[in-house]
Amino acid sequence: MPPGTGAPLKRLILMRHAKTEPWSEGIDDFGRALTPQGHSDANRMAQELVSLDWSPERILVSSARRARETCSEVASVVTGEKVRPMEALYLTGPRGLSDAVGQNDGASTLMVIGHNPGLHDFALAILREGGAADHQASLRLGEKFPTSCAALFEAGQEGRFVPAHFRLICVLRAKDFRDGDAD
Repeated sequence: MPPGTGAPLKRLILMRHAKTEPWSEGIDDFGRALTPQGHSDANRMAQELVSLDWSPERILVSSARRARETCSEVASVVTGEKVRPMEALYLTGPRGLSDAVGQNDGASTLMVIGHNPGLHDFALAILREGGAADHQASLRLGEKFPTSCAALFEAGQEGRFVPAHFRLICVLRAKDFRDGDAD
């Protein structure tokens, strides 16, 4: 089936990779791994998505190690997902992200796991065009987009990906689900 001709996209989840080891000599940015807290946060965020009935049918993921490790944690919790690593998602901007989402090939709930600042900028662009179902969610999204953060958007009408058709439903942050831990 050609890209963009399957079931219309109804839900879009934008998730930033989880907490990563700091950059240091000998480790390039592309190869940085998740910390133990990052693994835990990514897994917990996936559990929250499942509890909200927002399991992705497809996950587009940056090919950087930290994004792939985040995706592995998510995929260990959600069911039925098909993962598609994409080198083009590594540090891309809103246009590249929009192009990737626009190539959705049939998933009604699509997840993108990537990087800031592009992912945050893309989420804000969708918010500006489509608005929010909850004003508090829009304020949270405007503040920052920390590691393991997920922005959930839902389409008001069926069809191909058009940012103006998607409204922000909620913003999930890993620190909200930790037992008394700091960010």
